Amino acid sequence: MDRIEALVASIASVYMGNRQAVRRLVTCLLARGHVLIEDVPGVGKTVLAQALARSIDCTFGRIQCTPDLLPTDVTGVAVWMKDAGTFEFRPGPVFASIVLADEINRATPRTQSALLEAMAEGTVTAEGQLHALPQPFMVVATQNPYEFEGTYMLPENQLDRFLMRLSLGYPAPDDESRIILQQPARVALRDLRPALKGAEVLELQDRTDRIRLDRALVDYIIAVAEATRRHEELQLGLSPRGALALAQASRATALIEGRDYVVPDDIVQNAVAVCAHRIVPRTAMHAGDTATARRIVQQVLETVASPT
Repeated sequence: MDRIEALVASIASVYMGNRQAVRRLVTCLLARGHVLIEDVPGVGKTVLAQALARSIDCTFGRIQCTPDLLPTDVTGVAVWMKDAGTFEFRPGPVFASIVLADEINRATPRTQSALLEAMAEGTVTAEGQLHALPQPFMVVATQNPYEFEGTYMLPENQLDRFLMRLSLGYPAPDDESRIILQQPARVALRDLRPALKGAEVLELQDRTDRIRLDRALVDYIIAVAEATRRHEELQLGLSPRGALALAQASRATALIEGRDYVVPDDIVQNAVAVCAHRIVPRTAMHAGDTATARRIVQQVLETVASPT
């Protein structure tokens, strides 16, 4: 679709790295999902997230995660108004359509948990009051590898809130040459103009929900999930929420490709990014060991027969 391609082109005009990562970021947006971008510093994680935010005409919030960040720094806090004699809630940076949680694993688990309700339900409960978040709503989190000093591991329930976990990798030589020769990314970001309005994103999300998923493909997704649950190398397989996430990501991929129905390849190409961070290998050294999980998901895809 022209509008989706315009959004992809807008992001890629600033982020000149992994083009597949750009399309998967847009897939998460259309599927009403959140994305976790993990890689070493300096490969463009923050630029990619900011390019998405500036390519949509909606509000943007940034949370720079540090060990001393408090949950109220994320969600907001009630302030005593002396003249009125009441408390007034001051919303935090999570009250935006696109929220960048930069270096999320530098925040403590207590602060990380402040995002759980927002990511799962689109609401924030503060001082006993329920506050709705703006729509569309998407969290784009970046994190450094766990081997880096000053990082905390994201627990399984936090990881499960992310539709996809992406790794950018280093850019190809031609792309890195463009990065060096072009004006600094902060200048390109400043000049970037929105490609879509917030209302258009909501419309595309509704269209994603209406993409047809044949019953044979539903059975295929369930078979993949069941295979992970029975896999001898896994102590935790794919949950029903993970299977639902795979179905929704596949619908978004079909929409991007200009179809109103899902094909098996839509499921296959999203499976690793959607499923690998939701399973727990028995032999993994720690939660940051993604290589084993990715290998197992790929193995499952090779053993479970897909519909023709």
